Amino acid sequence: MKNLVSAFIVLIETRLAAPVRRRPLAAAALLASCGLLAAPTAQAQTLLNNPLTKLASDLTQVLLSPLIPAESWSREIDGVRTVQLVVASKGSDADMSSLRSYVLQLGGVVHVRHSFARSLTVQLPAHRVAALSLHPDVLSVAPNRKVRRTASTLERSSGIDGAAVRGYSSNSYSGLDGSGVGIAVIDSGVMSQHRSFDDRLGLSRVTKNLNLRNANIGNWLGNGDGSISLQPNTLALSTYETAISVLSSSTFDAYGHGTHVAAVAAGRGFYQTPDTTGIAPGAKIYDLKVLDSEGQGTLSDVIEAIQWVVFHAREYNIRVINLSVAADSTQSWETDPLCIAVRSATAAGVTVVVAAGNFGLSDQNEQVYGSISSPGNDPSVITVGSANTRGTVARADDSINHFSSRGPTRGGKWVNGTFVADNLIKPDLVAPGNRVFAAAAHRASVLNAQWATLAQTYPALLAETGARQAYRETLMSLSGTSIAAPVVSGAVALMLQANPGLTPPLIKAILQYSAQPLPGANLLQQGAGMVNIEGAVAIARALRTDIASAAASGALKPGQPMLAAGKTLPTPRTSLPSGSFGWSRMAFAGGNQVLGGDALMSTYQGFYNPSLTWAGTVVRQRKPVYWSGLLIPANTFVRSFTDVPAVNQTLVTPLVVNAGALAGMTSPQGRTGLFRPTAELAAWLAGGSGPVLKTGVVLGNGLVMSEGLVMSEGLVMSEGLVMSEGLVMSEGLVMSEGLVMSETGQKLVRFNTSGALRGEP
Repeated sequence: MKNLVSAFIVLIETRLAAPVRRRPLAAAALLASCGLLAAPTAQAQTLLNNPLTKLASDLTQVLLSPLIPAESWSREIDGVRTVQLVVASKGSDADMSSLRSYVLQLGGVVHVRHSFARSLTVQLPAHRVAALSLHPDVLSVAPNRKVRRTASTLERSSGIDGAAVRGYSSNSYSGLDGSGVGIAVIDSGVMSQHRSFDDRLGLSRVTKNLNLRNANIGNWLGNGDGSISLQPNTLALSTYETAISVLSSSTFDAYGHGTHVAAVAAGRGFYQTPDTTGIAPGAKIYDLKVLDSEGQGTLSDVIEAIQWVVFHAREYNIRVINLSVAADSTQSWETDPLCIAVRSATAAGVTVVVAAGNFGLSDQNEQVYGSISSPGNDPSVITVGSANTRGTVARADDSINHFSSRGPTRGGKWVNGTFVADNLIKPDLVAPGNRVFAAAAHRASVLNAQWATLAQTYPALLAETGARQAYRETLMSLSGTSIAAPVVSGAVALMLQANPGLTPPLIKAILQYSAQPLPGANLLQQGAGMVNIEGAVAIARALRTDIASAAASGALKPGQPMLAAGKTLPTPRTSLPSGSFGWSRMAFAGGNQVLGGDALMSTYQGFYNPSLTWAGTVVRQRKPVYWSGLLIPANTFVRSFTDVPAVNQTLVTPLVVNAGALAGMTSPQGRTGLFRPTAELAAWLAGGSGPVLKTGVVLGNGLVMSEGLVMSEGLVMSEGLVMSEGLVMSEGLVMSEGLVMSETGQKLVRFNTSGALRGEP
């Protein structure tokens, strides 16, 4: 292979150093004359895709072309073919001194040093590009491409790439953009004046700005019982709503995190260069502020925010909650109050998307397992880890960020004097969360547009975008699972626009089933894989639109068809301009079980009931109780919840594949069980491996009756286990109980969270 690359370099340098007008041979003929093309087309493709050259494919194609193409980054200067490039460095020197010096030695020019992004914009004779790519500090070499509005990097890297999901023309989107769906962003606030939140008429899609910090008595003043009953049509409710509503403010988001999160989920950034359009640019945004100007808040405020959403969910069609916040908890999901709150939202039909946490790397740079933060440890939510797209739309080079929290969950309970950890499989999937460009918050005052705390503290986050930073059009770069979570929140909005009859557990199963397993990463690192919005939408469109209502009324029972009339399941493979890949074909259930097979998507499963929470041997049923009375719409405003052990029923139907049996016993060294690479498990499922359940999984007499499906004996690690090869089991996040904090810009004892702010190479 090295000889092939060397020949390639000689070819490029010889081919391009010649005077521009003396090029009688086509690229294929030149390769053949060098003895490199026994089969011209196949060998040429091998060269174009050779990773050792570190060259972007479009750059390589231009370099091999006998003509100078009409590209803005390639031209003839004094008879020498010259190109402009962006060179990413993997060296430890932030100034990139050696790399800059080498560019000069090759006869090039260094135009810009992007120290924060560890990259250079350079100009170089085309025949020296291949030599540059072999410098040991070079990570990749790409042309300095012209930016055009097709789709943003975030849209394309997430699977929104073409007519299968949506298109864009004349200041509007065609297809799915989240219109009609409300997303509640529980965070540090949302700068509603930012242009990214405008609709096509220039009106803000931030429907409400609420400050829940106004509701709780944060200054410890008060007397007696200050709680109120949220009964509809009462003075108490009206007074409460007035107290938390922020009708006008120049600083909705003093910290700057919530604005960015909301823009990733639902920003409309086509007007910018670079394009920063989010996932659901037509969705309504409900801003619930729970974090202060330093990115910290209290558990109480977050729970109260969730309560507000649950109360108003049906009134405003709020179908999604995004929680990019972290809380520490040693409690089990059964008793953690934040987990209880998110389960209530799920039971009310609201899909809750939660950041997994940024605690995957210790302060000794060791990989940490068991560091999922609360409420990501709850089985009812969609827990999202962070993937590194390396700034490209192609998926072949994607990987899991080191900082992204790994499972299993480590909250638990004491049983007969022994602490028993929950050990649930998390995260559920991953999404782009590394150096994502989106809206930056500032004071909405033309005369004093002061930056929010994050931008003030880390100005490089602004500089990295290269944006002109115009008023109301400001951009910043952020990283973390807190940025990956809103990608999935936006995806859920698109799925619900395509099919409003989906339940939260079914939505999670669809997202996992259609996800792309990234190579090398295991179940605890990436869950089912990288979010694939095109695939998830394709499944949603194939299903009945009355699933939620029919299941709630008893008209749809486990084992009955979910497919809409005349529909079939889509082929479990997605082809995008950026690449083609197969789906995971798996979904997690019961906290520690992995299921597979077409039956998961074609027939209704008992665990798709949003009122059920199933983990291990525990199955509970949580149902909303609605306010009723004169002038109160029926089944609209939630008053409370009942929570009881679930009655006997089918949780998983026959014909579902027991994918967990393929994972084997857990061994970090053997890479089996929880450490089994997801892609390996998916390949087996695609090949038809795995036992098919004959009787399914049934809850009977309070016990989960399964056919070898429960994997607690093979896929659970013991308390306090420290594994070799740099794998450490976390025993908690060392965070004050009751404290909730932003998942970006925060440091924590024992963890290296720097990558979650600045991004990773």
